[in-house]
Amino acid sequence: MRIALIAAAGLAAANPASAEIVSQSANAFHVRHEVNLVVSAEKAYQLLGDPSLWWHPDHTYSGDSANMRMDLRPGGDFIERVPEKNGWVKHMEIAQVMPGEMVVMTGGLGPLVFQGASGTMVWTVEEAGSGSKLTLDYQVSGFPQNNATQWSGPVDTVLGEQVRRLRQRAATGGRRDIP
Repeated sequence: MRIALIAAAGLAAANPASAEIVSQSANAFHVRHEVNLVVSAEKAYQLLGDPSLWWHPDHTYSGDSANMRMDLRPGGDFIERVPEKNGWVKHMEIAQVMPGEMVVMTGGLGPLVFQGASGTMVWTVEEAGSGSKLTLDYQVSGFPQNNATQWSGPVDTVLGEQVRRLRQRAATGGRRDIP
């Protein structure tokens, strides 16, 4: 039992991750996720730019993450093709790109667009040890119905799942078979 606990503690230390609702009020919230990755910052950035490899299909309109695209240039979009409706969904717009370092997106992710809320999502990657550290910050405001606190937890959970999947994808070398 003690060996199992020591092994689990070592595994946690080798793969630290943190998530938090940094702040929340009736009209705004800020969530943050940080994880260490086993790939370089440049590889992490490349992986970030292909959400079809890591975005969970349960959090898509089409039901298939293969339909997710990210055009990493200012004015580019984080979009999803919805083939069964012959349509498209613009999730967010790319506002700033620093290749290998940072992507800044704006908009209301998913159902937030229907809440009158919009935000700024900042993904940063930096070298850390033999790999890299990925940080996601999403600050959202608006919410004319004063219900931001009802959305902060679910948004934090969904974004945490995406960060976890991106981390798993990095660890598997880009294979598509992650849970």
